[in-house]
Amino acid sequence: MDGAPLGAAAGTAMTPMMAQYHAIRQKAGDALLFYRMGDFYELFFDDAVAASAALDITLTRRGKKDGEDIPMCGVPFHAAETYLARLIRKGFSVAICEQTESPAEAKKRGAKSVVDRDIVRVVTPGTLTEETLLDARTHNHLAALAMLPNGGALAAVDVSTGDVFVQSVAASAAADAVAALAPAELLVAEGGPTDALLAAKPDLRLSSVHKSYFDTKGAATRLAEAYDAATTDGFGQFEPEHLAALGAVLSYLTLTQIDALPRLKPPQLLRDGGTMAIDAATRRSLELTQATDGGRQGSLVGAIDRTRTASGARLLARWLGAPLTDVAAINDRLDAVSFFVDHPGLKEKGRADLAAAPDLARALSRLGLGRGGPRDLAALRDALGAARDLAARLMEHQSAISLPTLLAGAAADLEARTAGGFAALKDHLTRALGDDLPLLARDGGFLATGYNAALDEVRSLKTNARQVIAALEEEYRQETGIKALKIKHSKVLGYTVEVTAAHADSMLSAPLNQTFRHRQTLANAVRFTTPTLAELDSKIVRAGDEALALELELFQALVDEVLERHADLCACADALALIDVTAALAHLASEEKYVRPRIDSTKTFNIDQGRHPVVEMTTRKQGGNAFIPNSCRLGDGDVTALHLVTGPNMAGKSTFLRQNALLAILAQAGSYVPAAAAHIGVVDRLFSRVGASDDIARGRSTFMVEMVETAAILNQATANSLVILDEVGRGTSTFDGLSIAWAALEYLHDRTLCRGLFATHYHELTKLSARLSRVRNVSMAVREWRGDVVFLHEVREGAADRSYGIAVAKLAGLPKPVIARANIVLKGLEEKQDRTGGSAALPLFESAPAEAPTHPVVETLNDLDPNELSPREALDFLYMLKKMADEPDDE
Repeated sequence: MDGAPLGAAAGTAMTPMMAQYHAIRQKAGDALLFYRMGDFYELFFDDAVAASAALDITLTRRGKKDGEDIPMCGVPFHAAETYLARLIRKGFSVAICEQTESPAEAKKRGAKSVVDRDIVRVVTPGTLTEETLLDARTHNHLAALAMLPNGGALAAVDVSTGDVFVQSVAASAAADAVAALAPAELLVAEGGPTDALLAAKPDLRLSSVHKSYFDTKGAATRLAEAYDAATTDGFGQFEPEHLAALGAVLSYLTLTQIDALPRLKPPQLLRDGGTMAIDAATRRSLELTQATDGGRQGSLVGAIDRTRTASGARLLARWLGAPLTDVAAINDRLDAVSFFVDHPGLKEKGRADLAAAPDLARALSRLGLGRGGPRDLAALRDALGAARDLAARLMEHQSAISLPTLLAGAAADLEARTAGGFAALKDHLTRALGDDLPLLARDGGFLATGYNAALDEVRSLKTNARQVIAALEEEYRQETGIKALKIKHSKVLGYTVEVTAAHADSMLSAPLNQTFRHRQTLANAVRFTTPTLAELDSKIVRAGDEALALELELFQALVDEVLERHADLCACADALALIDVTAALAHLASEEKYVRPRIDSTKTFNIDQGRHPVVEMTTRKQGGNAFIPNSCRLGDGDVTALHLVTGPNMAGKSTFLRQNALLAILAQAGSYVPAAAAHIGVVDRLFSRVGASDDIARGRSTFMVEMVETAAILNQATANSLVILDEVGRGTSTFDGLSIAWAALEYLHDRTLCRGLFATHYHELTKLSARLSRVRNVSMAVREWRGDVVFLHEVREGAADRSYGIAVAKLAGLPKPVIARANIVLKGLEEKQDRTGGSAALPLFESAPAEAPTHPVVETLNDLDPNELSPREALDFLYMLKKMADEPDDE
């Protein structure tokens, strides 16, 4: 660590270190600068103030500038990742500034020379690779949105796994595409519109970059350089907007990763229409990968995830977030799931193999970036062992039973389609690595004894140092006659001979002073050295340095050997994830009694006894009643239907609506579904508007948000879409709302011709079934029992006769006088409607029916607590009530 002061007093010249700091700080831009000083990363000036507040650490002072104290705080180098994680979660980016030479090298340039430093990496939310900074079961995408005059594109890279893809996006669909990807960080050109993006994903981390990042002319060159290729032709036919988006991502990686660019898989071009279009509002409504509180619990993926590996969990979330629309591709996935359903023994053994497989993709990425350690090599070794066992099981079945297409390809990738597969690499790593592995290679001691003879020889002196020191200590005791003499080690002085102060004079006198040379005097002890001890200390230090240097050299050789197989290992990692997902979905199907859906290109949508996958599991965990299944038939062949769903709140309408949307997603993602049977014609676009919300930040009321979302549905839905609408028009006056709902239902019926569920409390709409041939009335079953309402959670044919809103209000705990008064008002309104016929206007300026007087007997009974009466008192009370009832009414 440099000893030069950082600051200078007012009026004096800037110190060399201050000059170095400010020069590097300029390069860091908006990022906080972690400035390495020995065993700490230090932060100064505004960076220190911001970091101390965000991390809740002490803000101190060091030096002065213009007469003012310089704010400073710091974090230990060995614990930096913990602090980085907290800063990244709070929206900061951090530039890591390291010493690029040793203090000894700096001194060769001059006694007052400052150790060279430079930024080696900028840590941003989209460029994380460290295991402690990432959610193992979630992708961490860095994305770039390019909007050119002739078209737009969204490119994304997961630096932690090397996955790269790009897709075309229209300007009107950009926000939905970004919401579907849910990137950790999105790059946009300076000055570009961002309101729609933030509306679709309010927690989106936006990074504005210069427009030159999206330059199409240089993008092809950057792409070719990233893959060390002469041309990009081998990757597919990219349009200018694709190149612009990919170029922006690669430029940003070059800026933030400095010289340590990640090894990336070839970019995939996702074709238009290949996946089910799901807008941002629908994703929020259905809680596919995130619940409303932002967590995984309560979401669809949280309910159905049975994967055994982190990479499998990430792939499952990707499948659910982008269900397929190609019938053949969907059935390929279903075939793989069916194989494991039909072979439960193989499935369980395979899942046991997978449980032993660490995260190969992320370990490989860290090694490729130069940030990996011995544990990453061990993870790779263990993953290859699991892959070998899994491949053997699958290949054994392949010889007897033909594997489905996806599993056959995955089994081949587990062994990299080469003779011997990864056996030699796995065996080499097994021989090389020891048992107790440090996180970082620089800590040393991770290579096994016997792996390298030269390393063992260098280590021997360090290993045997204790015995050598003990022998020398005994020799010096005999020579001096001091039994309390000890040889101790300190970081500053190294090995020294230590005696008590009482023996110091004899050590400083002849003849002992010829051998023992004074080094340090302490309060109760005096330390000495000898030529022999100094030479031994030097040898031990050199041996440790030599051992670490040799170990690091051997570590790099192992990393290089691994990276030579980078493409094959990526394929192996992808295969493990695919097998894990299909086996997990098979396990889910068997465990929860799911069935394989029939998928085709018709407009059929027939669900027999369907169940809500999340609600069913949640209800069971909470010890509630068994989930009530319901059927839904929205189409047959080319004939589609709209179900008009009526019934009271709390009866299960929203659950019924959402469950059918979720079943379509599960089926097209390649999963079995919770039902007795399911036949689904591919849904091209899914729209679900269930529940009310507002957007105060953008000045939108609940009703305005509802209308915007409804407009998007009516404008974009096709005959192959599935539309789920709940309570359209309830945010305005009765007649306005009814009119909007009426017109929207007619539009879906006459113009869109889609399959849909339309839930409403406007019972007037149920009469449309007589005029609109595709509209069918269904309702939530309710039973009245002794004045109370029992919700049966069953969907039945026909319209509901009323809404039971007051009954629900009673269940919610509204005061009894309010409930009683509401019933009186309701009765009066219904009588007025019956007299006038049709839908009578509400008597807003008339007095509501008066509340009927209560009989004294009733009032007396209401005040009675039967548990407080003795048998004799109860009999007397009965006679009293009889007498009160016989008395004439005063009125």
